[in-house]
Amino acid sequence: MIKEIFNNRIIKRVVSIVLFLLFVTNGYCKNETDTQTVSRVLERLIGKRANEFDFFIVEKKEINEADWFEVESTENHVKIKATSNTALCYATYSFLKEIGAVLVSWEGNRIDLPKSWPKYSKKESTPFKYREYLNACTFGYTTPWWDWKRWEQEIDWMALHGINLPTAMEGQEAVWQELWKEYGLTRSQLEAHFTGPAFLPWQRMGNINSLEGPLPQEWITKKSTIQKQILQRMKALGMHPVVPAFSGYVPKVFAEQHPNSKITELKSWSGGGFESTYLLDSKDPLFKELGKRFIEIYTKFYGPADFYLADSFNEITPPVSKDHKYEELSDYGNTIFETINEASPGATWVMQGWLFGDNKEFWTKEATKAFLSKVPDDRMIIQDYANDRYKVWENQEAFYGKQWTYGYVHNYGGSNPVYGDLNFYKNELTSLLKNNNKGNVVGYGVMPEGLNNNSIVYEYIYDLAWTQGKEPVNDWLQKYLNARYGKTTTVAVFQAWQLLIESVYSTKYWETRWWNDKAGAYLFFKRPTLKITEFKGNPGDKEKLKQAIDILNRESKNFDKKSLYFYDLLDVSRHYYSLCIDDLLTECVSAYQLKDIKKGDELFKTIEKQALDIDNIISGQPLNNLSYWLKSAWDYGSSADESKLYLKNAKMLITLWGGEGHLNDYASRSWRGMYKGFYWPRWKMFLEAQRESAINNTPFDELKVTGSIKQWEIKWCESKELQ
Repeated sequence: MIKEIFNNRIIKRVVSIVLFLLFVTNGYCKNETDTQTVSRVLERLIGKRANEFDFFIVEKKEINEADWFEVESTENHVKIKATSNTALCYATYSFLKEIGAVLVSWEGNRIDLPKSWPKYSKKESTPFKYREYLNACTFGYTTPWWDWKRWEQEIDWMALHGINLPTAMEGQEAVWQELWKEYGLTRSQLEAHFTGPAFLPWQRMGNINSLEGPLPQEWITKKSTIQKQILQRMKALGMHPVVPAFSGYVPKVFAEQHPNSKITELKSWSGGGFESTYLLDSKDPLFKELGKRFIEIYTKFYGPADFYLADSFNEITPPVSKDHKYEELSDYGNTIFETINEASPGATWVMQGWLFGDNKEFWTKEATKAFLSKVPDDRMIIQDYANDRYKVWENQEAFYGKQWTYGYVHNYGGSNPVYGDLNFYKNELTSLLKNNNKGNVVGYGVMPEGLNNNSIVYEYIYDLAWTQGKEPVNDWLQKYLNARYGKTTTVAVFQAWQLLIESVYSTKYWETRWWNDKAGAYLFFKRPTLKITEFKGNPGDKEKLKQAIDILNRESKNFDKKSLYFYDLLDVSRHYYSLCIDDLLTECVSAYQLKDIKKGDELFKTIEKQALDIDNIISGQPLNNLSYWLKSAWDYGSSADESKLYLKNAKMLITLWGGEGHLNDYASRSWRGMYKGFYWPRWKMFLEAQRESAINNTPFDELKVTGSIKQWEIKWCESKELQ
């Protein structure tokens, strides 16, 4: 008996050695330490059955080799090998999604694992070394009140979607604070400089100062701690976080204390009303001195980085002279790069390409070439992420040899109409890959300003990075629905989704949000105006959308009311009825203008009922809730004063925004509480005043009414109500 056990152990040992040698000779071996974070991501998702997965890292043959993965499954085990941890995570999720077992989304996960794994074999690669994610603005429009638990969830989401170039902007105020204190600024001066937490992204980009501050020290400390956790987790998963660098902006008091330095006071941003910002000239010795010291302090706080984001001219016209424009732009580009390189040798300068599309008049080919001319091609990445609006890379000749990434914004301000364009994304990507003039494109992805909406868009785009558009949209859609809804997905549900693709997911940019130079996702969300009667109509096909909703309603008996199916049904329904309100508003304003009081009153009542009904049905979408946003802000405070500050920031950002320009309602939200508590009260005031003018046969004083509405908005933002 003892001899038999001994022999069995020898056999097992020999088999283990043979398997190990097979792994090695095939160019990979299991490294449990290296892949431990992957296992933990999976364990947080599916629990103990993560033990049924074996992960193997394959060393890349070349530094610039893009990622690939290979999945093999048997009844009891799944073996996955890939070139990186993020590729392993994506491969795992791709497998689980394709077999209809798992769907991960912001609004919830569907997990229904089979008792045994189906036989499955797949190998896939991506032409993109980097898959990028997160706009600098997301850190205002979505993440201000996130704790580590919520960040951990998002980083898991990133990993499962194969993202490896995430923007990581949290925690930098601790660095700025130490830097400016070293240069003599006092605590009170810094309190007067920093904006409130929701508005920090635009201070970081040089657009504003001081708005809705002061920034509590508790906030700075809390975000510093979270950033350390974020970076540690991102790096453990093989991601390359893009962290901040110095782009030339200094506090007003610093400018006043250095009268001999060349510092330009810039014009107020976005139409005025904001305090000026101050930009240090690139030739001034202080530029490099400050920039290098910032990175030194950042490294002390958070460790070294390989990618640094520096945007000197985001929606700001560079203060260069007419006669020496190109020379001065060249100096700016060269100084920013040299500052990063000297402080962190070998690091890459990352910049947003948004400015080149936003200000085409200034950023001609000659201007852009000059700005980039002295930066080594392989030490810079331009994130050209607005291809759903601007064809920057084509107009700028693929950035003249520099590395660049292709992508979309998709979401602006966190506003959440239902839209996207799957066929556009597919066709654009296949066209890009075939284009001989695409230059050195190294990355792909989405850089949304806000999250928690239109999950299908992000699901599709990050799959495209691997499938490269070779799969028909309908084939992908069927797999997506099976994963999101399960086996109960019927032919009728698929037909409904085809109608949704044709009606709402065929809109690459939501044009309404800037109609008549007024921001807002729908007309109903914009500050009221008589010009509404000139509106030409929302994008998409409303009739097909209604057909899709009718089918989804009929099929809803097959689904649990807490399922993602019902979430989607509510989503497209609140979108449809919001579009209906826009049509009714146009008719109502027109009726009162024509003094047709009876028709106007009937429309008024219909609009009111519909607005309140929408507000009620959104109760089934926890994330689409004003109270959730406001309570998150309030709870983030460590004292009553902090909570009040955060609450007002949260209210201001999604309504008035700030300044005297046209940013009010830019971040409008289709949320429960907003229809009933904010959008309808404004229109009610407007329509009632219009009705009174019609009855009394007196001129309608629109400016007076709008002024009253503005005062009401201010009171709403200053109130302490969490709804």
